[in-house]
Amino acid sequence: MSQTRFAESHEWVRLDGDVATVGISDHAQNALGDVVFVDLPEAGRAVEAGEAVAVVESVKAASDIYAPIAGTIAAVNSALVDNPALVNSAPMGEGWFFTITPRDASEIDKLMDADAYARHAEEGH
Repeated sequence: MSQTRFAESHEWVRLDGDVATVGISDHAQNALGDVVFVDLPEAGRAVEAGEAVAVVESVKAASDIYAPIAGTIAAVNSALVDNPALVNSAPMGEGWFFTITPRDASEIDKLMDADAYARHAEEGH
C-alpha cells in the first residue's frame, strides 16, 4: 500500500494500484465529534479536486468532504450508512468514505505527507 497523503481540508488519500481510497483524518474526526450521519457520493460521478462530494454530520455540525484529487468515484463505503461511527473509531481504516479512480495519479504527490499535515493541523487549520 502506498503512502498516505493529506489535503489542507483534512481528507486523506491512499493510492493502491489505479484506485485511491479517501477518508478524513483523525484530527478532523476529533474536531467533528460523534458522527451521526454520512451522505456519500454516487459511484461513477466525475469530480474535480477540491469539489465537495460528501457530507458528514456530527452532534456538533455538518461538514463537507472534498475530493482531494480529480477523477471518478469508483465505490463508496456503504458500511458508513448503517454505522457512521466508523468515521470516529477508524478514520484512517474502516471509516473511509469513497474510492476514486484518479484522472492524474501524480496529483496525489502534490498533497501533504504525514509530517507536513501534522504541522498544518497543529497550526489550527
